[in-house]
Amino acid sequence: MQYRRSNVKGGSYFFTVTLANRQRTYLTDYVDLLRNAIKTVKQNHPFYIDAFVVLPDHLHAIWTLPMHDDDYSTRWSLIKSTFSRQITPGEERSKSRLSKAERGIWQRRFWEHTIRNEEDYSRHVEYIHYNPVKHGQVEHASEWPYSSIHRFIRNGIINADWGCEKFNDDGGFGE
Repeated sequence: MQYRRSNVKGGSYFFTVTLANRQRTYLTDYVDLLRNAIKTVKQNHPFYIDAFVVLPDHLHAIWTLPMHDDDYSTRWSLIKSTFSRQITPGEERSKSRLSKAERGIWQRRFWEHTIRNEEDYSRHVEYIHYNPVKHGQVEHASEWPYSSIHRFIRNGIINADWGCEKFNDDGGFGE
């Protein structure tokens, strides 16, 4: 059975992208390398980052693609490979990864969800911004440095104390 992804040209998508070894903290240890990988890919394959959060072992994002484009898979592949090439080899690799000359940094797949409407969009943005609290990294969402929440606060979209109340996480977000 072949996995089928939902593709909507010019659509907005929610993603969860995870390290292969969830005990590693590569994403926050090397956050500047991740930023550079994203910036490099955006130069040739533009997209808008609506919301983003980087945790030690996974990240969540909402992207909006250009009007006639639905190829987020290539973008993620390029981001993951660009980031991986900058990390000194040493991670564990399965026989399958060795036979395909693949690094063992990322899980091969990622979770994606096509944003359906404004309510869906808002729920996913809130989930992204609350995720560091959910995972016990901080007590308040605005304390986490690797989050687009700071742009939302700076632009007056939300208050700095947003997320101090309990966020209702009913699951279903790809973690």
